[in-house]
Order: sequence, then structure tokens, then C-alpha cells
Amino acid sequence: MLANCSFRDLMKTVTLSESTANIIVPTIVGCALFMQTLDSYIISTALPKIAQSMGENPIHLNLAITSYLLSIAVFIPLSGWVADRFGALTVFRSAIAVFSLGSVLCGFSNSLAELVLSRVLQGLGGAMMVPVGRLVVLRIVPKSGLVDAMAYLTIPAVLGPVLGPPVGGFIVTYSSWRWIFFMNVPVAIVGVILATLFIPNIREDEAQPFDMRGFLLTGLGLAGVMFGFETIGRGMLSNSLIAAVMTGGTICLTLYLLHTRRISHPIVDLSLMKIPTFASSVLGGGLARIGIGALPFLLAMLLQLVFGYSAFASGMITFTSAVGSLTMKFTVAPIVRRFGFRSVLVSTGLIGGVLLTVYATFRPGIPISFIIATLLAGGFFRSLQFTCLNTLAYADVSQPAMSGASTLASMAQQLFLSLGVTIAALTLHVSLALRSATQLDSNDFAIGFVVVGLISMGSILFFLPLAHHAGAEVSGHAAGLAAVRAAEPLPEAD
Repeated sequence: MLANCSFRDLMKTVTLSESTANIIVPTIVGCALFMQTLDSYIISTALPKIAQSMGENPIHLNLAITSYLLSIAVFIPLSGWVADRFGALTVFRSAIAVFSLGSVLCGFSNSLAELVLSRVLQGLGGAMMVPVGRLVVLRIVPKSGLVDAMAYLTIPAVLGPVLGPPVGGFIVTYSSWRWIFFMNVPVAIVGVILATLFIPNIREDEAQPFDMRGFLLTGLGLAGVMFGFETIGRGMLSNSLIAAVMTGGTICLTLYLLHTRRISHPIVDLSLMKIPTFASSVLGGGLARIGIGALPFLLAMLLQLVFGYSAFASGMITFTSAVGSLTMKFTVAPIVRRFGFRSVLVSTGLIGGVLLTVYATFRPGIPISFIIATLLAGGFFRSLQFTCLNTLAYADVSQPAMSGASTLASMAQQLFLSLGVTIAALTLHVSLALRSATQLDSNDFAIGFVVVGLISMGSILFFLPLAHHAGAEVSGHAAGLAAVRAAEPLPEAD
């Protein structure tokens, strides 16, 4: 009964003001994102131990990360349509349940294949959980409040990287790695309860027809291209088979592009890329996310396999990056109001990329204080960048297009994060092959950090063309607002 009441009735039931709801709802959605990020950072820290337990090469265990991210990217296109059809609350709670089931199955896995399949199920839940929750925020929060709402949404998410490495390292070092997955269950139970109490069951009066052909083409296309790229140089498949898989994926994606021209409501609305602020956020943010996707994978492997640290010691060092992210959340609104989106994104894109390349200097014997300081700075600037990106993306999107925008942006984010892990693992493989070695050393990781750092720095190429007043109505940037108002036509005289 509660799930079917209106948002206004719900607010009366729990006696929340609109301003309070604009804080509580993003925070609850952020808790789902917390569960995702906690899981991601814990598994990155635990990979060497899981590999040892299963008798696998630690580098091959990156399949446990990329399979999850790829599953999210494949199933995210369903999220907008399913939320419109069945209601945001219904889908959000179901997604949390599916994610939890996948977590339990991961904990009981005894082989890499079982773990990968369980991670795919987790990805199905994650594909519905965060995009649908973000859609609720976008629909109930006015654009003038989006910067603060996105900050509240990402504060719980930042706690995942803060707690993930030390908690995961402690569990892996002093107990079984399987508990890193079982611990998602109590978090999920709390999430379902809070969602039931506070999240409205928003749905469209009439959902658009489901684009089954588009879903199949995008799913097969993304899976083919990403899986083919993931297996290059691994010796898992023959080169001819990898080429065939990638070619098939490319053909499917090309057919989808043609398909979108013949249908009025495609499952992934690529016409949104005509909006400059949205396109810059998706593409520029994508290059930046390659770096953030690669970082936990490279850092955990470096500290454990080269520095010789335990999983717990490794986690206690890497969590400093997330502490930097957390401190930023309380300063983002005034920074964006003072400088505007364009200036902040260009600056953070450059600084974040440079800091990733600085991580290439990490060697055994380097002062721990230097490692912590650079990770702390990197976390601050990357978190500032992504909060701005997540807000700017929807600055110029109309309410009717919010569902499609949330779907496309979420899919792109997961694809680029997956690509970051894949590129990082590939650089390690190539470096080992060039050295004709079997054991990783700090030089192999240095190459990885430099590659992803340069790619991440390329994000500024998409931010520089933005207008100085881009997203001013959302950011509250005074100079930008003045420019927007000056460009508005004067009202005609009577």
C-alpha cells in the first residue's frame, strides 16, 4: 500500500519537508551505491588471496571485476524502461535483493567460472539499483538543488572506498575471503527498509514499448567487443576466435545505430549526445573513469605482489584515496559556485591525470608518507571531478528525457570503468611479455599507471569546448548566470 501512494502522501506519512526529502532520498540511493563501491573495493583488495585459494593467476582474477562491470553495462539499458513500467520503488528493492543473492553465491564459489557467473548476477542487480535510484533523485529534486543532492548521494558511496580496503584487507588477512561477499546481506536489508519508508514508487502513466531488438543488439554488441578486448594476449582463446567475437560485437553495435533511425523510442537514446553538456560529461567523464577503474586494481596488486604487504596493510594505505574523496564532499558546492563547471572540470581533469602518472614512481622503499599524500590528493580532485560530471550531465536534459539520460550515462560509466580494469590488466600482460618474465615488478605497474594517467588526462579535450556558463543554472555560478541572462531575448513591448 505504501509503495503505491504518491510522493506527496508519502511525505505527509513520514512528516518530511521537501528540503529534507531532497537530502534523505539522495542519501538512501547513495547507500545502494555504497554497497556497490564497498563490494568493488573489497574485491580489488582480496584478488590475490582469492586467486591463491582457487589456484589461479592473480591477473586472471580481473575477470571477476570486468564480468561484473560488463554485466551492469549490458543490463543497464533495461533500467529506465523497467522503472517506468513497474515503478521506481518496486524495481529498486528487487534490484537490491538480486544483488544480495549474487553476493551470497560469490561467497560460495569454488572456481573462477562460478565466481564470474555469480558476479554477472550481481551485475544484473547493480544495473537496476543505482540508475533507478538516481532517476528518482533527478525527478524529485529541482535543478537548482542538484549539486547538493548529488553530493549527498555520493557521500555514502565514498564510504565504500574508505571502508572497503581496510575492512576487506582485515577479513582476507584474518578470516576467509568469502565473508567479503556475505557482509553485503545486512546492508541490503537496511537498504530495503529505508527505501520502503522514503522512496516514492514513481512510474510513467504509460510506458513506451519495449525495444527488444535494440536490447539484444546492444547486449550482444557490448559483450562481444568487451569480452574480445578482455581476452587479447591472455592465451585463453585463439586470435582468430577473439577477432571473430569482436567483429560480431562491432556488427551488432553498427546494426543498432541503423536500428535507432527506424524506431521512435530506442532502448538507448543516442540523440541525447546532441546536448553539449551531456555529451561532454559522458565522453570526457568516460576517459577519466578509465583511470578510476584501473586504480584500485593496479594499487592493490602492486602493494601486495611487489611491496609484499598483507591485504590488510594494503587496504590501510589505499583507503587514504577515499578519505580525500570524502573531504571534498563538503566543499564541492562553493567551489562550483565560485569557478563554474568548465573551469573545475578542466583543472581536475589535468590534476587527476598527472597524479595517476605520479603513482608510477611507487617503488619498495619509497616513503609511505609520499604514497599517502599523493593518494589523498588524488582522491580529493577525482571526487570533485566526478561530482561535477554527475551533476552537469543532467543540467540541460528535460524531465521527459531524464529516464533515457540516466540509462545512457550509467551504461557509459560502467563501460569505461570496465575498460579501465581491462587496460590495466593488458598493460601488465604486455609488460611481462616484453620482459619475458613471469613475476610482476614495479616497472610493470609503472607502465600501467602512466598509460591510464595519460588516457584520463585526455578528458580535458571534451571539457575545453564547453561554454564558460555551461550548467550555470545548476551550479549557481554568478558570472555564468549573468551570461545566460544577458543572452536571453528581451520581452517584446506591448
